[in-house]
Amino acid sequence: MSGTLRALGWRALMLIASTVAILAAGTVRMTSVASAERTEPPPPSAYAGDAACAQCHAQQASTYGVTPHAKDSAVADKHHILGSFSDEHNVLRTANPNLIIAMTREPNGFFQSGINISDPKHPTGEAERFDIVIGSGRHGQTYLYWDGDQLYELPVSYSTWKHEWAMSPGYPPDKVHFDRPVVPRCLECHSSYFQWLNPPANRFAKDSLVLGIGCERCHGPGALHVERERSAAPPPRGSEQEAIVNPASLTQERQMSLCSLCHAGAVAPIGAPMRFVAGDNIRNYLEILPPSPDAPVDVHGNQVGALEQSKCFGSGKLTCSTCHDVHRVQENADSLSNHCLTCHKMQTCGTYKKLGAYIQTRCVECHMPVQDSAKITFSEGTNTLRAELRSHRIAIYSDVSERVERRLQRK
Repeated sequence: MSGTLRALGWRALMLIASTVAILAAGTVRMTSVASAERTEPPPPSAYAGDAACAQCHAQQASTYGVTPHAKDSAVADKHHILGSFSDEHNVLRTANPNLIIAMTREPNGFFQSGINISDPKHPTGEAERFDIVIGSGRHGQTYLYWDGDQLYELPVSYSTWKHEWAMSPGYPPDKVHFDRPVVPRCLECHSSYFQWLNPPANRFAKDSLVLGIGCERCHGPGALHVERERSAAPPPRGSEQEAIVNPASLTQERQMSLCSLCHAGAVAPIGAPMRFVAGDNIRNYLEILPPSPDAPVDVHGNQVGALEQSKCFGSGKLTCSTCHDVHRVQENADSLSNHCLTCHKMQTCGTYKKLGAYIQTRCVECHMPVQDSAKITFSEGTNTLRAELRSHRIAIYSDVSERVERRLQRK
C-alpha cells in the first residue's frame, strides 16, 4: 500500500464488526474441508443476476430493491455516502488532540486523510479514497478502498445514530491507520458474489465483485432456473426441476442455516468462501458452536444463537421469516407483534389486567428490547458510542416491561 496522498496535495484533509482470524502470513485461518458439501464455489455462469429475476418477479424485485439487504453495499459516490463533506462537518477529532481525520471531496473522488494539526504543512502522508460503501445506512456505514486488487477498510465510518462521522469499530481512538485488510467473510455477508485470489487474504478479482445482496444469495444460483423457465416446456411449479430454492419450503434447520451465514456472529470459515448456497447445512461451511444456555449473547454478535435460546424456538415452527419478510422494508416493531399473537393470547400476559388492549402491539418492545451492543462500538474522540440494536432472544426482561408499563399507564 502506498500510503501517499495520491494526487490530493496536503489539503486532503468504518458485519462490519465481525472479524475473522488472519495468520501472520496474511491468509485466512481455515479448517479441513472434508465435511463440506461443496469443495468449489459455483462459477459466475451459474448466476442469472437480479435483472433476470425481475422479469418474472417484478413486484418482489421492486420492493426488495429498497431494503437494507439490497442496499448493503454499493459503489462509493455522492448518492450512497451518507456522511457530510461540508467544511463544518467533515472532520473527525481523535483522542489524540493533535490528530484529526478529514473527509474531503476531490475531483477524482472522496477521500479520508490523516492530519497532524500541530504541523499542518506536514500531514501524516496517509490518505485513501472511498471506493465501496458497506451498510445500507439504517444503522451506519463503513467504507473500503482498493489498493490494486487488495481490499482494505478505511478508519472512519458513519454513525446513523449520531448523524456524524465516527472511528470504525475496533480501530484505536488515538491513531490513524489504513492497513486493516478486508477478508472474505466480510464480503460473503455484504455482497452477492466475488472471486477470491488468495493469497493474501484480502485479494479479490475486482471485476467479479457484485455489490448488494441479491436474490440468489437466498434462492441459490438461478441461471439454470431462468433457462428452464424460458424454455418451450417450463417445469411444473414447485418441482425440483425448477432448479431454484424457495426458502419457505426448507426445514426449520435449513432455513436457520441460510440466515446463519451472516447472522451467527464472528465465526471461522471451514474452507474457501462463497461455497454455501441456499439449502445447504451451514455447519459444513462455518464453525458455529451453540452458545451456552447461561452465556450472554450479544444483541448483534449472534442473532441466530439468541433466537435459538428462546423458548419460542423450541416449538419447531419459529424461523427468522416468521417475522421478517425480506422482500420489503419492515421498520415498525409494533406491527411485528401480530406474529406473536398467532401463538399467544394477549389475555395471558401478566400486564393485561392493568393495561388491557394497550399491550396488543407491545410484544416485541417488551420481549425483544433494543439494547446496547458490546461488539459494535464506535469511537468519537474520547467517547465510545455503542450501537443500539434489537435483541433476538425472546424472553422476559423485567426492567424493560416495568418501563413500558409505567409509560402506558401515563396515557
